[in-house]
Amino acid sequence: MLATGAAVVGAAALTGPLSSAATAADRFQARSRPTIVLVHGGFADASCWNGVIERLHHAGYPAMAPANPLRSLPTDAAYLASVLQSITGPIVLVGHSYGGAVITNAAAGIPNVKALVHVAAFVPDEGEQLGVLIDKYPGSIIQAATRPVPYPGPDGTTGTDLYLEADKFRAAFAADLPIATTRLLQATQRPFSTACFTDVTTAAAWRTIPSWGLVADADKAIPPTLQRFFYERAGARKVIKVPGASHVAMMSHPGITARLVEDAANAVS
Repeated sequence: MLATGAAVVGAAALTGPLSSAATAADRFQARSRPTIVLVHGGFADASCWNGVIERLHHAGYPAMAPANPLRSLPTDAAYLASVLQSITGPIVLVGHSYGGAVITNAAAGIPNVKALVHVAAFVPDEGEQLGVLIDKYPGSIIQAATRPVPYPGPDGTTGTDLYLEADKFRAAFAADLPIATTRLLQATQRPFSTACFTDVTTAAAWRTIPSWGLVADADKAIPPTLQRFFYERAGARKVIKVPGASHVAMMSHPGITARLVEDAANAVS
């Protein structure tokens, strides 16, 4: 019994410090890695990043996906900038679709944003409008798939929201996801203000912050040719193409997306 007790005490003595050391190492690793902030685009919500966040957390990265208001480019960029300013330490900022326009406006002048990652995204320059850019190359069916719905503004004016039609949602937005999944996405889609297409970009953070890009090769919302144009113009350090990927490549290919984000994080860490 004494021998057994000694063995237990000895094991406890060994386990305690090792466990504490491991915990301390985990905390140091978390502090030394950048925070990943993922921004969704139109018609979507933050849950579209769930698969990517799961993988980033497993790899030890702090990650978050704030809600994008989808009201106007100035409003959405200012909101995201306030989120970024609340974060201590380096940030890798990821944008999907319209979220790419939001991050390039929001990140300007925020010194701890170290990298931009664009996933099937708009990457506008100063003075540009998304409604003009979407027609630069053929291939998008997203505008033809939308239905306008008026809504009252707080100042008494009337705005217009866009919704993707149920019978066009899958083809335009998420053709490589299961039908049951796209039905849920369509039913829970976020309204997307038309102002987001007409607002003028006022800052281009990609001019001073290194960027990475993912081309969704079967995208029917933002044509792949337009995505490549954006990434080449931004001088992206790395561009990957995902064959067969629809507009929501981060949902259908979360592992590939997460690895690209990790590449950016490693490059600037």
